[in-house]
Amino acid sequence: MISGCSGGGKSTLLAELARRGYATVAEPGRRIIADVRAGRGGALPWDDPAAFARCAIAMSVADYELASGLTFFDRGVVDAAVALEAATAESGSAWVARYRYDSVFIAPPWPEIYETDTDRRHSLDKALSDYVRVERAYRDAGYDAVILPRTTVAERADFVLADLGRSRSG
Repeated sequence: MISGCSGGGKSTLLAELARRGYATVAEPGRRIIADVRAGRGGALPWDDPAAFARCAIAMSVADYELASGLTFFDRGVVDAAVALEAATAESGSAWVARYRYDSVFIAPPWPEIYETDTDRRHSLDKALSDYVRVERAYRDAGYDAVILPRTTVAERADFVLADLGRSRSG
């Protein structure tokens, strides 16, 4: 699991791991937004945060259940449960307890690379407050999350693979 701060380089890291031949799963939030824009259903986070969070949980669970072998996820069940709790005050703890990841890496806030775009409309301040909730949720769920270094994408990928005892090439 690669989680952490919005705009912290998670998707770029996943792209590098995919380039090296590893299985990856793209962030549910961006896929949901793309589905809405393509007319395939879902909800936009700025229009209906609760429905968006429920879609993210469903997609994260499906991603988890479809994965086999070493797979790197860009966000997942814990992140979606945090979003659901923030939007509705409903507990996502049952999903967090049921769908466990073997390893968790956290991308810390990195203001120097943070950018908004058509899908990431929230401010850095909002990203930071979300980060605090997500990082706490992983810790509260019993994960011993590893903080990713702020370095080049290649060095970050090397760091993750070394932590997992894998080779650089896959």
